[in-house]
Amino acid sequence: MHPNDENVTVLSGTANIGTGDKLDETKGEALKAGAFLHMPKGMHHFAWFTEETIIQSNGLGPTGITYINPADDPRKTN
Repeated sequence: MHPNDENVTVLSGTANIGTGDKLDETKGEALKAGAFLHMPKGMHHFAWFTEETIIQSNGLGPTGITYINPADDPRKTN
């Protein structure tokens, strides 16, 4: 989740995005090039990509990422 609103536009490819606390590819939505998504701050969500994809993310900063499961955070070494 993020501490501020996030606006995402898919510029090319497909972005698969879903809501919830854990990645579940059966509950996501495939957003094709040209799609727009607004996610309010604090919304628990996940994304995955099955092809080369370019997205544009806009919002007011500074921003950040909070992982629901701290073990999923690639910035931390275990």
